[in-house]
Amino acid sequence: MNNQIKLNDYKQKIADIYDDRSYKYDESEWHIKIAHRLVEYAQIDDGQNALDIATGTGHIAIKVAQLVGYSGSVLGIDISPAMLEQARRKAEKLSLRNLEFQLADAESLNFSHNSFDRILCANAFPLMTDKLAALRLWYKLLKPNGLIALHAPADQAFAVGIVWQNILAKYGVEITTNELIGTVEKCSDLLTKAGFGRIEIQTQQYGTFISLEQAKQRWTINASLTFPNPLLQLSPQQLTQAKAEFETQLEALATEQGIWNDGTSFFAIARKAE
Repeated sequence: MNNQIKLNDYKQKIADIYDDRSYKYDESEWHIKIAHRLVEYAQIDDGQNALDIATGTGHIAIKVAQLVGYSGSVLGIDISPAMLEQARRKAEKLSLRNLEFQLADAESLNFSHNSFDRILCANAFPLMTDKLAALRLWYKLLKPNGLIALHAPADQAFAVGIVWQNILAKYGVEITTNELIGTVEKCSDLLTKAGFGRIEIQTQQYGTFISLEQAKQRWTINASLTFPNPLLQLSPQQLTQAKAEFETQLEALATEQGIWNDGTSFFAIARKAE
């Protein structure tokens, strides 16, 4: 078992963030819904070998392990040791012997080519530093006719985050984690460039109303999930002004139900050539 990997500053920051979130991660019903829906689209069959990228606490890996049976196998990888520890505990309670978890960077895997029938990745794909290179690597790891299943948020998803990004853009700070995958067309084009065919993309809505106070808290939460912290690029005066503008725009969006935080998500499946 690999207990240590070398990460750059950006990925180490991501790992640290998810280490901190690991003990409460399973409290998020949204993450569980996304994971289980992606498994449905992935067309899992008995006896398959699957790779769950950025497995987190194992939502997908555990579900897939139950579906492939003991003639199949599942490997869940992540860069967060604490998330993996949570996943292992859950798998042990279920006595799943066809499931393994490994500390690994999804963008520098050295598994043999043509190893997996299925590759799945929920939530984490927007965090990949070179999305096209990652997809090309994963393509090589799939067996001929193997299927990849990805989840990604749409451009209009997370309205509070969009307000935050637009405010920062006014001060010359650009946030671009979703620039290649934010529409059905972008998702399809990226998968095509990576070599995939038979691409299907489904759109689902997972939006919710959040309170104005919860929305305002995203000012610092979004910054903590972005590396390097974009707020550090602002002067104290700009920081005060930008935050005031952020809160003013949120107040304008608020209704009796709260602020609608759009959750439009894409579920993309594609095949490697036979």
